[in-house]
Amino acid sequence: MEGRPAPPHSRATLIVGLYGALALGGLLLSAGRGDADVYRLVEARPGWWHLVSPRLGAAVGLLVVYGSRQITLRSAWGRALHDDFRSLLGDLSGREIALLAVASSVGEEIFFRGALMPWLGLVPQAILFGLLHIGPSRRFLPWTAWALVMGVVFGGLVHLTGDLGGAIAAHFTINFMNLHFIARGPAPTPAREA
Repeated sequence: MEGRPAPPHSRATLIVGLYGALALGGLLLSAGRGDADVYRLVEARPGWWHLVSPRLGAAVGLLVVYGSRQITLRSAWGRALHDDFRSLLGDLSGREIALLAVASSVGEEIFFRGALMPWLGLVPQAILFGLLHIGPSRRFLPWTAWALVMGVVFGGLVHLTGDLGGAIAAHFTINFMNLHFIARGPAPTPAREA
């Protein structure tokens, strides 16, 4: 009907659009440089290795989640950052959390580790990854620094495994579990003094 305003875009549509564009940009960048396989960076690996790589990544992701929970529960800045993210993200449905975790892990890994890292190197891509994670205020700077470190960790997984499977699995595990913790978990309380 004419004159009827278009419905607003859902968060799911925006998530898929943003990370889909990032993945597409990574694929186009790689294709422009002549890299046909953005997922597998070392072709000499046996096929079974592509089953091991994501499992290794999931294990790394679980270790990072455990560490981030400890920081959240044991430090004032970790609790403040948790509360800021809870306020910023609002109510996320389980579907939105899963979609955000899948889309961000695949899109960012294809772009940063699959396309940029072979071209720029480990540290430059990690710096750009950190810069993508600048929050709306200075209070989010620890998240930016954490993202820079994680860019190095994800890149290290790619170097170790020779493919993006481990990095995608680690990234997904971290985002999925931490988004659930932020959106649905209990608000962190200060650690008791002994």
